[in-house]
Amino acid sequence: MRILIADDHRLIVEGVKLKLAELGPETDFAVAQDVDELRDLIRSEDARNLKLALIDLAMPGAHGTAHLLEAIRALPGLPVIVLSGSEDPGLMKELLSAGARGFIPKAYSPEVMLSAVRLVLSGGTYVPPMMLDERHVAVQPPPGASNGIDTLEERLRKLLTERQIDVLRLLSQGKPNKLIARDLGISEGTVKIHLAAIFRALNVRNRVEAVVASRRISGL
Repeated sequence: MRILIADDHRLIVEGVKLKLAELGPETDFAVAQDVDELRDLIRSEDARNLKLALIDLAMPGAHGTAHLLEAIRALPGLPVIVLSGSEDPGLMKELLSAGARGFIPKAYSPEVMLSAVRLVLSGGTYVPPMMLDERHVAVQPPPGASNGIDTLEERLRKLLTERQIDVLRLLSQGKPNKLIARDLGISEGTVKIHLAAIFRALNVRNRVEAVVASRRISGL
């Protein structure tokens, strides 16, 4: 399994390599130390062998988030995890909504990073705990509904089937579509149909916002 690490700090790169080597003996790495090297890598033949990319937000040559968005667009099948010294929930939301599969602040422990990587490799999305605080991500209630948790629960019970509630419960645990389908004995296509209904009921646009909203529902 080949993993791209894009970061200009050698100690961070070597630390990430050391921890991610626990994924298995066949794990190896490609390294980019600036945006030009990152761009060359994602455009090379070697990009087809990559299974995961961990990319620093503030590496040399970076202009905001442009290099991350470029990597996400250039390799749509490649899970991209953002590494950053920032812990800004607004920035996390922006990048996760743009297609990043995780956001790991560099202050987090190596064990958290490894767990996040395993989740992403299994098809999930790693959402930092601080982003699950409803104070940071405001999910607007549907027109005519109040912000009360009880009202949201009651609304969901009226709008969603029991199976869709089951899907929402597993989604709130961070499980990817494949595992949700396996746990419920349904197809991934059916899971996607249920998710579309869940997004409409919660008045959200994507999985990240749905997970945040689901944490406000005590009945799940």
